[in-house]
Amino acid sequence: MTTLVFGHKSPDTDSTGSPIIWAWYLNEVRGTEAEAVLLGEPNTEAAFMLKRWDVPKPRIIADVEADQPCVIVDTNNPAELPANINAADVRQIVDHHKLAGGLETKGPIDITIRPLACTATILYDLMGDDTAKMPDWVRALALSCILSDTLEFRSPTTTPHDREVAEDLAHELGVSIPDYAAELFAAKSDVSAFTDAELLRMDSKEYTVGGKKFRVSVLETTAPEIPLDRKASLMEAMKIVAEEDGVDQVLLFVVDILNEESTLLVPNDLVKTLAEKSFAATVTGDTVVLPGIMSRKKQIIPNLAL
Repeated sequence: MTTLVFGHKSPDTDSTGSPIIWAWYLNEVRGTEAEAVLLGEPNTEAAFMLKRWDVPKPRIIADVEADQPCVIVDTNNPAELPANINAADVRQIVDHHKLAGGLETKGPIDITIRPLACTATILYDLMGDDTAKMPDWVRALALSCILSDTLEFRSPTTTPHDREVAEDLAHELGVSIPDYAAELFAAKSDVSAFTDAELLRMDSKEYTVGGKKFRVSVLETTAPEIPLDRKASLMEAMKIVAEEDGVDQVLLFVVDILNEESTLLVPNDLVKTLAEKSFAATVTGDTVVLPGIMSRKKQIIPNLAL
């Protein structure tokens, strides 16, 4: 039975590229029949990556059947996975996030969780000498994932090893990192075709803080004025998305990649209180700028408090 390889819902570049990379490795090196699949439409940057390197978009699945062999990459959180995941036959997890808990497996499995900025970096390491067999398009996906997750090494999650692997891949491909990262970020910043609700769910994860459920969304962009010009309608859409998704509040952080700061939309007193207690910020309007805040995983989520 074919092993399905997938990342989290609302797939970003890493959760789009890493399943493809690992499925290639399983098929071509390990001799295990595998298929990369997605749990939703890839974001604009991930879609650009696939088109740029002429890689077919994996098929999208809504759920997994009981006993379906699976490999999970770029998450270990059941809330970000198919509803039936605990009935599937999960055989491996490769991730760079904290251990969330809640996954059940049918037996002992291979789990690799490392404190690196990108899952693709971990996959590269796991391949060892077999990285020499990677075709250029696989190298390109790995490079794209690392540049995206590290924000071209600006993110505080970046490690020297992530950078080293990215620079090696770029050298092998003959690609300029600054030029290619600019292409990626331009694609990431093009959100004109998305509705407000789609933007709020595009790169979004759920967390509970002080007994309140939050959908914490980030928009990483080199053109923050584009989403911020829509702040009024985005804040109205937050109410609808929160109700539909069963959360108390949607938080939206617009990450300015070039200026290395975030702007948090502040639609009500709940978010104002959270911003002031979490980031020692002074909120006087419907937005607040948070200098140096770039990473949801390392800087936003650990600081959230009410």
